[in-house]
Amino acid sequence: PKTTMASPVYENLKRIGLVIPKANAPAANYLPFKRTGNLVYIAGQIPKNEQGELMTGKVGLEKGISMEHAQEAAKLCGVNIIAQMNAATNGDLTKVKSVVKLEGFVNATEDFRDHPKVLNHASDLLVEVFGAEVGAHSRFAVGAGSLPLDVTVEIGCIFEIED
Repeated sequence: PKTTMASPVYENLKRIGLVIPKANAPAANYLPFKRTGNLVYIAGQIPKNEQGELMTGKVGLEKGISMEHAQEAAKLCGVNIIAQMNAATNGDLTKVKSVVKLEGFVNATEDFRDHPKVLNHASDLLVEVFGAEVGAHSRFAVGAGSLPLDVTVEIGCIFEIED
């Protein structure tokens, strides 16, 4: 991996103290990422840490998880997106030309209305790591009645990379 090169992405990772974890293996019969042309589609990433622990629960319940828990779950999904992109670029994140789109699902009650506030933590992380010009993206943030393994958030992403 070319992690010693001087580039804004690696300088930003160092500045925020983010060490890119090993990319999670897929849990079923699908690819963790797929390249077509100059686009890389990252499969939905869940809030799973390096020890294999999941951040679970539904936001919006009276005795449910807090907004802060949901936001941290979204940020962890963002870390896992970066890990998959690192694998997709063979350890060279300088190949990323654009974070195109973030696709976020929040495990929430039907009356929860703050899905964008949850996803902001993943969006902010991508902008912080890749910079405003490369990291700015379109996105959607929707609520789901349930998510696989009862995770709090699941996020997919589309990137554009150099040839």
